Amino acid sequence: MRFRIRDLREDNDLTQKQVAGMLMCDQSLYSKYERGERDIPLALVIKLADFYGTSIDYIVGRTDNPKKYK
Repeated sequence: MRFRIRDLREDNDLTQKQVAGMLMCDQSLYSKYERGERDIPLALVIKLADFYGTSIDYIVGRTDNPKKYK
């Protein structure tokens, strides 16, 4: 499944290494998450949603609205 994590990272001018560091994982593993070669754990999707200030639904493509719901 392709998530929007690459688009979010690029829109925020971040490298894979920077995001991987925030997630405390290896850059090569994070790269596999972006390419859809490995399933990304829910805990990391939650961290990314919080980090980017968006919803999990936006990251996984269930909505096109990037605003976080309260």
